[in-house]
Amino acid sequence: MRSGSEVRSRGQVEIHPTAIVHADAELGEGVKIGPFSIIEANVRIGDGTIVGARVTIEGYTTIGSDNEFYTGAVIGSRTQDKKFDGGISYLRIGNNNHIREYVTVNPGTKEGTETVIGSGNLLMAYSHVAHDCIVRDNAILANQATLAGHVIVEDKAIIGGLSAVHQFVRIGKLSLVGGCSKVVQDIPPFMMVDGHPAQGVNINSVGMDRSELSKDDKSHVKKAFKILFRSGLTLKSAIAKIENELPSTVCTQELITFLKKSERGICG
Repeated sequence: MRSGSEVRSRGQVEIHPTAIVHADAELGEGVKIGPFSIIEANVRIGDGTIVGARVTIEGYTTIGSDNEFYTGAVIGSRTQDKKFDGGISYLRIGNNNHIREYVTVNPGTKEGTETVIGSGNLLMAYSHVAHDCIVRDNAILANQATLAGHVIVEDKAIIGGLSAVHQFVRIGKLSLVGGCSKVVQDIPPFMMVDGHPAQGVNINSVGMDRSELSKDDKSHVKKAFKILFRSGLTLKSAIAKIENELPSTVCTQELITFLKKSERGICG
């Protein structure tokens, strides 16, 4: 941000003189709006959020506190879903997110629907979050990772660069998608997948370590991985085997719950 006379203030807000901010937009304390950025009428931005250069934030978009939007991001622009019929839909973004260069995020498609991004997420350059997606907390979308509509990304999941995720797919907690992958089915929690189409290759051991999960947790998840991806069992039979042979822990129960709710089946 430039300083001094080149920056105009609106209360505790700093707005670059080349930025266009609608008078009806709501900006919290300490918000900074960079050069040539556009903030439209129905946008709400929380305290301490920084909007960099040439960022566009539009639509019915609500943003929490202490986020940072980098050059060229386009946030809240109309869904690309061809079913869109002109209704009002929403985009909600939480706190402490880093939205890097040229990221695009769309709101929901139908009247009253929404796209939701939680808190603590990192969306790297050129990544895309389509209509009606949910990205929970502390997830990472690497450069040019692409989510189709209605995708759910659970806490601390990582999606590698240049990966594409099919609509309605669920990405489980602490899972890891290798770069350049094609994801067409659900990815269970704690698992690592890779390929075109993506298939299970291992557990996300490093992610589990960083989350301070125990050696026993890792051991149980490793056994579950072998049952799911190496036993040749159907998903229903694999779930039964996990329930019967592995102890009931937080990790195994989260895995079982996820698998039972899968509608697209699991990768590989």
